[in-house]
Amino acid sequence: MPADDVETRVRLAMFRHLDQVSAKHPDGAPSDVINSFTFDGAPMRLVVQPGIRKPAILSAALTIRTTYTPPGAEAPYEDQFGPDGSLRYKWRGTDAAHPDNRALREAMVRRLPLAYFAPVTRGVYEAIYPVYLVEEDPASHEFAVDLSEYSHWAGDGDEAMLERRYTRRLTKQRLHQVMFRPKVLRAYESRCALCHLAHATLLDAAHILPDYHEHGDPVVPNGLAMCKIHHAAYDANILGIRPDRVVEIREDILAEIDGPMLRHGLQEMHGSVIFLPRSRRDHPDRSRLEERYEQFRSAA
Repeated sequence: MPADDVETRVRLAMFRHLDQVSAKHPDGAPSDVINSFTFDGAPMRLVVQPGIRKPAILSAALTIRTTYTPPGAEAPYEDQFGPDGSLRYKWRGTDAAHPDNRALREAMVRRLPLAYFAPVTRGVYEAIYPVYLVEEDPASHEFAVDLSEYSHWAGDGDEAMLERRYTRRLTKQRLHQVMFRPKVLRAYESRCALCHLAHATLLDAAHILPDYHEHGDPVVPNGLAMCKIHHAAYDANILGIRPDRVVEIREDILAEIDGPMLRHGLQEMHGSVIFLPRSRRDHPDRSRLEERYEQFRSAA
């Protein structure tokens, strides 16, 4: 079998696996779940300790990851964003000829797609794919990783299918937005802050202040885990949350008479206190809550 065919088949199989994993773990997937991937009946680890994964049957790197760094700790590798919005991914060490660095270079030269595992917490990752290595900076010992729409993967058959199905736009801002949901859901233990619904697939990460706002950063203190009905009600100013974290329902909605969804899903939430994350650093920011609550009052 031609080497290129193996490269393509492995990557397509990996992306299908990550589709399933991501759907089942919207708050980030544990590394052992990600590593349950098999190809042609044989296990193939995708997340490895060095951070760069090139299986023996491939000639180029397949995955990269950034190590989780607890708040306040110093990162072992300083992966960061360049001025063009691309992720700057550090070499393995400083030797250009190291096998891992050669594997990355091979993926760049051949324009092969990889999966990038961004850390949510220790041992838990959000899979971002496909990503492409587009430039190497030997002086800084790093590669530029393109997280935006990429048009160079082209061809017939599987290659074309891969591009059509998996290519996506991920600028620096978009990557941060992608990471917002799993971090918020994990902080709230995958439960709605209002009704405690514990089905992650039915939960959203709601912004307190929208992302276009000056202080609408995609950070956990600007987020609330909400089920879809409460998220929609929050966005529509049917539901407000005071700075003291007490829920208010708009007066006209309280006066309505309708079925059980209105009564139990909204009206009975009036006066309740939202569920908070265990860590104080993840609690909703009071100043953001206050500004958003004033918008609710104005709309009401």
